[in-house]
Amino acid sequence: METVLRSYLSDNTAGASTEILDAVVRAADGLAAPYGNDGLSKEMTEQFGAVFEHAVDVFPVTTGSAANGLALAALTPPWGSILCHPDGHITTDEAGAPEFFTDGAKITLVDGPGSKIDPELLRAAVGRRRGDVHSVQPAVLSLTQVTETGSVYTLDELRELSAIAHGAGLRVHMDGARFANALVALGVTPAELTWRLGVDVLSFGATKNGAMTADAIVSFDPGLRTELAYRHKRGGQLTAKMRFQSAQLAAYLRDDLWLRNARQANAMARRLADGLPERADAAANILFCRFPVELSRALKERGFAFYDDRWEPGTVRLVTSFAHRTEDIDAFLTAVHELAPVVA
Repeated sequence: METVLRSYLSDNTAGASTEILDAVVRAADGLAAPYGNDGLSKEMTEQFGAVFEHAVDVFPVTTGSAANGLALAALTPPWGSILCHPDGHITTDEAGAPEFFTDGAKITLVDGPGSKIDPELLRAAVGRRRGDVHSVQPAVLSLTQVTETGSVYTLDELRELSAIAHGAGLRVHMDGARFANALVALGVTPAELTWRLGVDVLSFGATKNGAMTADAIVSFDPGLRTELAYRHKRGGQLTAKMRFQSAQLAAYLRDDLWLRNARQANAMARRLADGLPERADAAANILFCRFPVELSRALKERGFAFYDDRWEPGTVRLVTSFAHRTEDIDAFLTAVHELAPVVA
């Protein structure tokens, strides 16, 4: 009998896809050139090029923090500023890693509803104190997709923001820790969600969606190749046995595994949202809702795990993953409906 999955803390709590585990085992057989010079790493880069319909440079990394920090460092000088939303992952959950990797570039916050940057506020921000030697200079726009509160930028929204940034001479970075979830939520292609609307560099997430220890920096600008390569090494991310990360990323893309995993995660979030007593939105695989404190406590006593202590009392975040099944969601919903009247 399978155990019911009770954690909704993060999609990081899920394990790894069998296809990815099998690929790592195969990569362990025999000898291979180190530091990404192996055949598997080269094939993986070609896969990315085919998926994104564009020549790309791919730099595997072990964490999303490294992907964001190194990508931003290649896009801004130390006296530059990185424009992002107050809810952006790089300013709320990276413990200063972007500032560290960029040698001190400043993160400048640009607000907007639903954790999305407001275009008019961005227009003001990209021109603020330009050319003033006493001030950091706007250098890069960083967009979190899916956002930290579960919303998803539309193509039109991204296109407008990218055009504003490029028009002012800024580069565009996308923090895509949940890129696959956004992709299937919008029903678009990887090209349509990145370089075709102005993204220069993508932090490509895989760990949250089936990989073990592999994310990547994907650059659509060949002019950044040399700097990213040296920063990749200097940042401690040029691993000797890179073939094991490449094996994960290659298996992740092969036969649309990444898209199938993301569809499952998103579908489970929709099922969860539809079954909750209070209406909750689930654009991708993250949803926020309101639970009485007593209900949260009772659910945790039954073994369910989720965050309810990071925001105001009663605000709960639930995150689904590719590993969640219909029966897991239904068990949680059953508990909610059983306990809600008792603690009311």
